[in-house]
Amino acid sequence: MSEVFINGIVVFVLAAFVGLEVISKVPPTLHTPLMSGANAISGITIVGAVIAAGVGEGAFAIVLGFLAVTAATINVVGGFLVTDRMLEMFKKKPGRG
Repeated sequence: MSEVFINGIVVFVLAAFVGLEVISKVPPTLHTPLMSGANAISGITIVGAVIAAGVGEGAFAIVLGFLAVTAATINVVGGFLVTDRMLEMFKKKPGRG
């Protein structure tokens, strides 16, 4: 295995552990507003994945790029749906005054 690949795996594993620690410390009342911010990050991920899939050399890079685009798109759509549901809770209901 190349040194670049091993460095990438190490960074990925460390980022996963740090992300888990940060997310587990967020109180439930802040979870949905933070999800809205995460949607912006996933939007950036989609752009990067499209670039990686388009520039990818070989079938493996194209498949990984496609999977990244798919996962990030699901994350963005799900995040917007949850945020929309949260915002619906704050709207006045008709007939209640």
